Amino acid sequence: MAKTLMLRPVKIAVLRLLRGGGAFELVADSHWRQQRLLILCYHGTSLEDEHLWRPTLYMNQDTLRARLAFLKRNRYAVLPLGEALERLRAQTLPARSVALTFDDGGYDFYRQAHPLLQEYGLPATVYLTTYYALCERPVFNLICSYMLWKRRGEVIADAREAGLQGPLDLRTELGRHRVVRGLNDLAEREEMTGLQKDDLAARLAHFLGIDYAALKAKRILQLMNAREVREVARNGIDIQLHTHRHRMPEDEALFSREIDENRAHILELAATRAVHFCYPGGVYQPVFLPWLRGEQVVSATTCDAGLCTSQSESLLLPRFIDNQNRTQVEFESWAVGVGDLLAFRRVASQTYVPQE
Repeated sequence: MAKTLMLRPVKIAVLRLLRGGGAFELVADSHWRQQRLLILCYHGTSLEDEHLWRPTLYMNQDTLRARLAFLKRNRYAVLPLGEALERLRAQTLPARSVALTFDDGGYDFYRQAHPLLQEYGLPATVYLTTYYALCERPVFNLICSYMLWKRRGEVIADAREAGLQGPLDLRTELGRHRVVRGLNDLAEREEMTGLQKDDLAARLAHFLGIDYAALKAKRILQLMNAREVREVARNGIDIQLHTHRHRMPEDEALFSREIDENRAHILELAATRAVHFCYPGGVYQPVFLPWLRGEQVVSATTCDAGLCTSQSESLLLPRFIDNQNRTQVEFESWAVGVGDLLAFRRVASQTYVPQE
């Protein structure tokens, strides 16, 4: 990882030289690129400062606008996911083919990303986790992490009021992660429901001196509710599978339950039978593939980096994860295909961090 970070400025400089020399346009218009599909992955578009808290997951609306404007201005064929995958297999993709995907289905998608997609007339798929769409509360571990980040730089000596032992060191991301892990462990030990977890988050907010009611009113780190899912689906957004509780059990019966509940709620909310899937956290195991086939899942996307070809395993499709940390030239390099040719690291971390 450290070596990759050291090489990144060099890589960006090389990409700028290639773009300036016309290599980007040559690759974009090549037969090689026409045989490949770029699936773009987005997680969140900030309502306020989420891109500063987690720039690897979020971007601000201006950055997303710049990405969509580039695709539109440079004649990229942005296709609905299902159509794109069918044409990939049939080897009938148009030049510069792209599919847009958004993971989780956050309220920020409804508020920030959806209007931009409508403005540019671009189709997109939302992989929706349905638990928090029905339980209208902030996602527990994310809102705890966000609130702790708001108090970054501090060490709090006594944490008993928050249900934790010992001091809370909030000066580093690792220290804050340990606090969130402790809160998750507490919730698991006491077998808390979603509402009880929300009460625990409210206690943490009070302990940190944060107005939790005001934070909830802003809908930060909440998912779209039922009405909002129905609205974006009516506007042409494709709603697909991401499990009900954003987790992948290693027991087949529990795994199937996650898919079945997710699919049933999507059918109710979006009036569509979902057959495309995204692995929560990008974590997958070989045993998941036959289980997904048993659930009649047609495709599954990962967080591994790459362009899709007609030979790609349909249940292990790569994507390019775009976020606030990506420069515009890096984004453009993947749109044209150069980024795929120069990729240092393709397989995403297989360490799962639960959403709930």
